[in-house]
Amino acid sequence: MTDLTKLTIAQLRDGFQAKDFTSVEATQAYVDAIEAHNAAFNAYVKTTPELALEQAAKSDEKIAASNGGKLEGVPIGVKDLYSTEGVHTQACSHILDGFQPRYESTVTKNMFDDGMVMLGKLNMDEFAMGSSNETSYYGAVTNPWKREGERTSNGPALVPGGSSGGSAAAVAAHLCAGATASDTGGSIRQPAAFTGTVGIKPTYGRCSRFGMVAFASSLDQAGPISRDVRDAAIMLKSMASSDPRDTTCADLPVPDYEAAIGKSVKGMKIGIPSEYRLDGMPAEIEKLWEQGKTMLQDAGAEIVDISLPHTKYALPAYYIVAPAEASSNLARYDGVKYGLRVDGKNIEEMYENTRAAGFGEEVKRRILIGTYVLSAGFYDAYYTRAQKVRTLIKQDFEQCFDAGVDCILTPATPSAAFAIGDKEMAADPVKMYLNDVFTVTVNMAGLPGISVPAGLSDEGLPLGLQLIGRPFEEETLFQAGSVIEQAAGHFTPEKWW
Repeated sequence: MTDLTKLTIAQLRDGFQAKDFTSVEATQAYVDAIEAHNAAFNAYVKTTPELALEQAAKSDEKIAASNGGKLEGVPIGVKDLYSTEGVHTQACSHILDGFQPRYESTVTKNMFDDGMVMLGKLNMDEFAMGSSNETSYYGAVTNPWKREGERTSNGPALVPGGSSGGSAAAVAAHLCAGATASDTGGSIRQPAAFTGTVGIKPTYGRCSRFGMVAFASSLDQAGPISRDVRDAAIMLKSMASSDPRDTTCADLPVPDYEAAIGKSVKGMKIGIPSEYRLDGMPAEIEKLWEQGKTMLQDAGAEIVDISLPHTKYALPAYYIVAPAEASSNLARYDGVKYGLRVDGKNIEEMYENTRAAGFGEEVKRRILIGTYVLSAGFYDAYYTRAQKVRTLIKQDFEQCFDAGVDCILTPATPSAAFAIGDKEMAADPVKMYLNDVFTVTVNMAGLPGISVPAGLSDEGLPLGLQLIGRPFEEETLFQAGSVIEQAAGHFTPEKWW
């Protein structure tokens, strides 16, 4: 039998229908792969093999009765940010030790209703704060890719990106068929680019945030990481819905995203923003961008130059807005009702001890920044001004779309994956934050964005291109993304584990 862990979600779905294999067989193959190889990547922080096999058996019964859902029997990994009833949910933070929700997030409920088989909970940067998956309480995640010439078990380990690094690594290493992820400033698209996978951040409000552990409520958005564009379309169809429990969730019908795959882009206008050409940008990123333009042009799209003048203010504005919202959201973790508690002489000391022990350094840094910019005397100087910049960024995009641009093409990241423990990144947090330079504008404007693998770096590492679309027009991104995917081909890490 074919190695079932190598099949895409679409191939698994077709194989189940043709009775070539069962969900139990596919799930067992993934359970075995996780048991054998998760130690090499640290992608899962909690595995649920018994639950997965039980769900797979029920899926096989539904498939046999021709009563299966869109994800029936498909083994999926779930980011530790999503509440899963009765199962470990800690956002990879020490302060949520032992927390097992009594409720289900809307996104995972939608997917369970569609037949998802859950393999376990995936590693992530603590509270989704990071760009390398090194801030997790459970340790760093290792990228399945290695530099050319270093592809041995002893070669330097690279980061998978963050915060959804566990999701991206698990998909790339074939430890799940697809994975849920979340994106606050690029946390789906950047790890997808670093691992040669596809990641889409939908329009803000397309997926419910109910049951997702909050980082920055006006920026967070759920989305999938998958092996190809079609799989991302299949997953997003199941993840998205309206939800009365989330007032920011759009009450709009969810299209059949898969139907957009393979459609012609002839006549489509693709915008190229001049502001994304940064000083010191590596030549290989510039070259990739040019290749992406050619791919779309050859398929019949029209390439037009555009300007997004407030792009240069996006990163500093983001690192005011996001920490401000984080400082408010994370105030609920105090050791009183759930999670870690470190006792003290009185309740105030208990708060201090719990938070000091429970939060990691990066989370503490962002809480302090957020508290500072919201404090009396600085609120208008920082937070109010950042929100005004956010409005201007949104208006830049609106003007381009009003002028007839269908989507915008940019690099996904300023570089390929870097080494775990990179001294330059560790010494200067701002250098780490610069990994989000191409992605944060999308979150600030609430737009959809997709990262598609488009080539390899000079060192043989995957590089991604980003497409940015109009609000609630994710179909356009799948349409254009599949063109890039077809032209560039698929990229799989050379197996060293």
